[in-house]
Amino acid sequence: MMSIGIIGAGAIGSAIARLLTEAGLEVDLANSRGPESLTSLIAELGPKARAVTTAQAALADVVFLAVNWSKISSALVGLGPWEGRVVVDTNNPIEAPLFKPFDLGGKPSTEVVAQMLPGARVVKAFNHLKPNLLANPNAEGGKRVLFISGEHVDAKRQVVELITQLGFHGIDLGDLKQGQVAQFPGGPFPGLNLVKHG
Repeated sequence: MMSIGIIGAGAIGSAIARLLTEAGLEVDLANSRGPESLTSLIAELGPKARAVTTAQAALADVVFLAVNWSKISSALVGLGPWEGRVVVDTNNPIEAPLFKPFDLGGKPSTEVVAQMLPGARVVKAFNHLKPNLLANPNAEGGKRVLFISGEHVDAKRQVVELITQLGFHGIDLGDLKQGQVAQFPGGPFPGLNLVKHG
């Protein structure tokens, strides 16, 4: 069984951890403040969740990266080598309170993140919905849609299988360039609450 880690325990990281534990999957959760700061969240999530250091979370087969854009580089300091492990980039290059987009020189945000993760197979996913929608994969008699993109076919397959296991319907948009349509800000897909029926 593949191991799953999450770096970042804010709204998105917590929502993903909740989805995983509710699906009966074990998850290692880490943040910048250390395992002891996660005591109440771990108690809420139950026995499938474990508070760990970021170094421990980074050793999982699949690692969710869910930290504010400006803190990504510091969150990744000292982690790796990644050795082909899958990293799911849930981030968007914008953050409160100003919500001013970061200038990435026209590059897809996940391409920028992938450069910080040499050796990882990076997949963009879980970034286009707000946490309250992400918390509910089943909606209006169907399955909520999650978009994914990336350069590694096998890594995307693993993430789509996980998305399906969590109760969503995954749609592969293609490579990272094509996946920019689901990047916030700028893409037409962020915030779209699509539901697949049948």
